[in-house]
Amino acid sequence: MLQCSRDNHSINHYRTHPIFHTNGEQIPWANTEEDAALEAKLKKEKEEKKRLKAEKAARAEQERQRAAAEQAQKQQDEESSDRRPPAKRRKLTPEREDGGIGDTEDVKLLRFEIGGWAPSRSVENYDKLNDIEEGSYGWVARAREIKTGDVVALKRLKLDKDESMRTGLPETGLREIQILKDCSHKNIVKLREVVVGEDTLRIENIFLVLEFLEHDLKSILEDMPEPFLASEVKTLLLQLGSGVAYLHDHWILHRDLKTSNLLLNNRGQLKIADFGMARYVGDPAPKLTQLVVTLWYRAPELLLGTKTYGAPIDMWSVGCIFAEILTRKALLPGKNEVDTLTMIFELCGIPTEESWPGFRRLPNAHSLRLPSKNAPGATGAVIRARFPLLTAAGSALLTGLLSLNPDARPTAKEMLQHEYFRQDPKPKHEAMFPTFPSKAGQERRRRHDTPNAPGRGQVASLGAVDFSGIFAGRDKEERGGGFALRMV
Repeated sequence: MLQCSRDNHSINHYRTHPIFHTNGEQIPWANTEEDAALEAKLKKEKEEKKRLKAEKAARAEQERQRAAAEQAQKQQDEESSDRRPPAKRRKLTPEREDGGIGDTEDVKLLRFEIGGWAPSRSVENYDKLNDIEEGSYGWVARAREIKTGDVVALKRLKLDKDESMRTGLPETGLREIQILKDCSHKNIVKLREVVVGEDTLRIENIFLVLEFLEHDLKSILEDMPEPFLASEVKTLLLQLGSGVAYLHDHWILHRDLKTSNLLLNNRGQLKIADFGMARYVGDPAPKLTQLVVTLWYRAPELLLGTKTYGAPIDMWSVGCIFAEILTRKALLPGKNEVDTLTMIFELCGIPTEESWPGFRRLPNAHSLRLPSKNAPGATGAVIRARFPLLTAAGSALLTGLLSLNPDARPTAKEMLQHEYFRQDPKPKHEAMFPTFPSKAGQERRRRHDTPNAPGRGQVASLGAVDFSGIFAGRDKEERGGGFALRMV
């Protein structure tokens, strides 16, 4: 009985629980409703997985086809763009009232690199050592940077009080900062940074930190017992010409070249400084003021009131500096504009329509009374006689630089290629240049007799000036006996 009971129980157990083969298949006769539902659920899940897999594959195929289509379209666009003419640039020139656009074919626009913005450092980072000098557009002092110990020149911009209240920093200061930041040349003084005073609300607390050089050329010439050697003169002129050529190549006019604005260190390096009157120009030149260049170095076209000028005014100043280096004295120390013009005509001759075409059309030349070409003593330029120790090539260079006609003056690049610098004696190497005791580190430089650069104001008219008698008495001047060659 007990055995039968166990057998009945086993049979009932098998009927209520499905039986599977070892390979996972269900034995058909063991299915129940619950087993059928489970099987249907599993089948449904399997079909759902297949459907999702198929959809994923379809999406991947669509993505691949879309990428291939985009690549083909891109390649097609590139091929078509190669065949098309380049797109025109958008016109930025403002249109005139009549709907047209101004004639800009010959206009050259200047491009400037724009750096980042950052607050200026304080002038308290420098210890002032001593004052050096006062110029037309600022005060200069010698200082030492506290952190590095470097000796520098601190230039404080000179401001007109009324103007500063009205417009802030003057144009001269802004131009000087902009030009010095843009310039990078061994013969141009380097601007290290611009610093401000503690009271930043006061516009006058602006300082230019410049590299320090021990001398200015004017002081050296005044203190020298003997003039520079010919080789040293050439070295100075080459460095001056190189710096001026760099400025002119970058569309910059200095407009105040003179010996007191040329700095010299104890390594024989000359650098152009004081850019208070410098400015950018273009082609064609913009409207420029005539109140430029210190009187003793001012070109005749400026004295006669020209309204347009360019690089030749700087080259006239270079010629005056050349002569001053030779003699250690200013070439044309006129007391006023008329006196300076008189000295120019006595040295360079009277201008004529042949030597200076169109000079009579200058504003201040209309009413001038000039001696005739045949007047006694009017022998033309006497530059060669004024500088007898200068070679023929040197005299030709100086005569060209001091040409009354601006178009006849050589450019700075032409000057550097002149025969004068190729003749013996050759220019002395900078390392062999003589040194001079520095006064900038000991005391304030004494004031030079050179007049200051012109300030702002109304341009003075010369009026009716009579130059007809400037050569009177020249034919009675004493002359050396000289000599003559005679064929025997």
